[in-house]
Amino acid sequence: MTDAAGEIAIGVEEEFHIVDARTRQLVSKSGLLLDMLPKDRFTEELQRSTVEANSKPFARLEDLARDLDGMRETLIGTAAEVGLGIVAAGSVPLADMQQMKVSPDARYEQMLDDYQMLTREQLICGTQVHAEITDPDLAIAVAHRLAPWLPPLLALSSSSPYWLGADTGYASYRTLVWQRWPTAGPVAKFESAAEYEEMIEELIRSGVISDSGMIYYDIRPSAHVPTVELRICDSCPRVADIVLIAGLFRALVARELAEVRRDPDREVQLEPVRAARWQAARSGLEGELVDPVEGGPAPAGQVISRLVESLRPQLEESSDWELVSGLAAEAVARGSSAERQRQAFARRGDLADVVDLLLAETRSGGLTSGKSAA
Repeated sequence: MTDAAGEIAIGVEEEFHIVDARTRQLVSKSGLLLDMLPKDRFTEELQRSTVEANSKPFARLEDLARDLDGMRETLIGTAAEVGLGIVAAGSVPLADMQQMKVSPDARYEQMLDDYQMLTREQLICGTQVHAEITDPDLAIAVAHRLAPWLPPLLALSSSSPYWLGADTGYASYRTLVWQRWPTAGPVAKFESAAEYEEMIEELIRSGVISDSGMIYYDIRPSAHVPTVELRICDSCPRVADIVLIAGLFRALVARELAEVRRDPDREVQLEPVRAARWQAARSGLEGELVDPVEGGPAPAGQVISRLVESLRPQLEESSDWELVSGLAAEAVARGSSAERQRQAFARRGDLADVVDLLLAETRSGGLTSGKSAA
């Protein structure tokens, strides 16, 4: 097991909304698309209005970006053939919850029966990043210890200001929808992977959850591949933002793998983490975040800049420094997707303009930084 950042492979799962190209309304047509898409790269999700794409694992961020671009091109082109559009964002503003349906799967149908409104309102999409850790005990230790550093990554991804036609006042309302599940939020400290698995079995025995797939922590050891999985982020309209988050996450994992060997007993207090998570969901990049080191409020740009600089040794080790630092500066200067969506709405007061912006950014692709050429 290595903690060298350059040797940690990373992969991404992207969730996409499906909208009608004419009305811009969310539609339950994943079955139609999945019949036309490669089954090894695309899969169903809880709602029929969502499709998930799965990248391959990569050592180089530029290779990850190309794979994400390719999957988007395939998905968007397929959707266009049948009058549909694809949106990568935490939420879309135009949706009729009464028209939404869960995917035709016995597990999802049981979730609808068990959780009712939580399931029906799960009209949200996230970006999940996997970083390779082959030792399960290290994976659960790292998952807990990284909790304070995740809210800035949420802020970078924040793309869900609108919910069922209304401006929520949040940059990531998806976070509030998601955290209602009984197993959402930061993960506690466990002494071993075995203790963590025992906790999951106890939750299943309690009847509150039905299987290990319902562990929805902000970061968790993956249940099916040897990775630790970042789950806190909204879906990102721009591939460049996913690459930025993936690069930062890998560097954080590499740093913590080294730290956990030096100080295996450190425990994170989760109450401040929950507060920082809420603040990131509220403000995105346009307000203040909780500084992970000092614990007080600071402008989001300052928090992101400090985070990137603190990870410079790991980013240089993986040859990501130039790319990630350039993308981070661009992201802060450009502002969050949530703010861009509000600006689009302000021009004419039409939520269709917000969807059009998201459609355009989802298909834009590529790494735009002048520092990002492979």
